[in-house]
Amino acid sequence: MRHISPSRDRLALRSNDGRRPEQQVEMMEEPSDEALMAEVSARRQHAFRILMRRHMPRALRVAERIVRDPVEADDIGQEAFMRVWTHAASFDPQVAKFTTWLYRIVLNLTFDRTRRRTFQPLDAAGDVPDTGPHAVERLIADEEFRLLNRAMLALSDRQRGAIALFHMEGLSGEEAAKAMNLSAKAFESLLGRARTALKANVQKIQDTGSYA
Repeated sequence: MRHISPSRDRLALRSNDGRRPEQQVEMMEEPSDEALMAEVSARRQHAFRILMRRHMPRALRVAERIVRDPVEADDIGQEAFMRVWTHAASFDPQVAKFTTWLYRIVLNLTFDRTRRRTFQPLDAAGDVPDTGPHAVERLIADEEFRLLNRAMLALSDRQRGAIALFHMEGLSGEEAAKAMNLSAKAFESLLGRARTALKANVQKIQDTGSYA
């Protein structure tokens, strides 16, 4: 993985694996994300490094689930944290948690890239069949990862974002809606369409082996 720093020199992002016990204790004693952001606003690089270590993996996960390219996802993750550093003073813990704010930055970057890459029509409006939230959770738990990946490819970027945040990252509907800058009702509608499309895509792959 490439690295990043506030001066645009990349800082090493180390894996959580293989930490010594004293390092694990240090992690447990570290301050909250919101406290760290106050330090980042004061341009303290140590706090920025801690935030990167904690949250870069989730930024990369969400980006890759939308752009479907690990190299591009890495670029998005690096740029997202550059924006965290640059715009730290605009973060308001009374408005959103740090993770929600970070998800919004990552999503804005991914949607911007995919819009530049190809035209993506808006999701069609309409009534959403009752699929039930647990149906997709069971699908994600039970289906092979490769099958789910193929089914996700046929979703729109925003549908992939909704599935990734709610079902894969475990955000509440309210948190995911804030991250996507949507009202709760609009997010619920988007998520419903995404669930329906994902289930249909999986069924089509199982029945025919392709989307054709």
